[in-house]
Amino acid sequence: MTKPQQVDTAQLRARYPDVFDRPASARLAAPAMIVAALAILVYGFVDLDFSPSRFFSGLSQLGWISLMMIPPDPGSSLPIYLKALGETLSIALLGTTLAALFALPVSLLAARNVVPSKILRFPVRRFLDSIRGVDTLIWALVWINVVGLGPFAGVLAIAVSDFGSFGKLFSEAIEGADQKQVEGIRASGGSALHEIRFGLLPQVLPVIAGQVLYFIESNTRSATIIGIVGAGGIGLQLAEQIRVLEWQRVSFLILMILVAVAAIDFISGKLRFAIIGRRAVA
Repeated sequence: MTKPQQVDTAQLRARYPDVFDRPASARLAAPAMIVAALAILVYGFVDLDFSPSRFFSGLSQLGWISLMMIPPDPGSSLPIYLKALGETLSIALLGTTLAALFALPVSLLAARNVVPSKILRFPVRRFLDSIRGVDTLIWALVWINVVGLGPFAGVLAIAVSDFGSFGKLFSEAIEGADQKQVEGIRASGGSALHEIRFGLLPQVLPVIAGQVLYFIESNTRSATIIGIVGAGGIGLQLAEQIRVLEWQRVSFLILMILVAVAAIDFISGKLRFAIIGRRAVA
């Protein structure tokens, strides 16, 4: 066996002074952040009147409600619920599609490999950030006051909210595209539009399609939530049944939503694999 080498601590200190002689501020930064986070957590519990006793006493109420939900029963309203579910799916599909169609050209203006000038690109990015910063539920409340109650307001709410998200995601996908194809089209005499049409879009369209399919699944849940505030769909029926304490109908509506989301997830997964292809696992 070889003898272990002697470590020259002085030499290591001289070679790496930043590691051995860290200032006190650097050494205390991590503990200070942990203490600050814990202090904020405790303050939040106190300020929001968090009470473990109230929580545990409420578990009995939760158990009673769960028992009242069994068995799920639509009563005589099954046709109405099926129509409301179809309305919710239509809101999600139409709103997501409109958002994707309008976001794609705007995302080109937000991509640095399409618009190199930061002066031109900056306002587009901030515009997308401002749209994306407002939740879908808030947009639903806005559009309900603009166009009235109903599914049209829900479509507009999802379309506007997803427009900002799609603009960011699409622009990032465009920026991550391989530039060799674009350079090849430029070298062969193609215009800027040719570079986008034949160099960028064929690369990013499968990624964009996968993102759109995922958002359709996610927006099915969002369409249910915004329906509660009056944007139509099955959420409106759910809110009404909760209000009148018809727990068996509530559980049936929840079950319908879960089945619909699972079916959309299965179908969108198949479509994503059909678009981007299955990748072999190493």
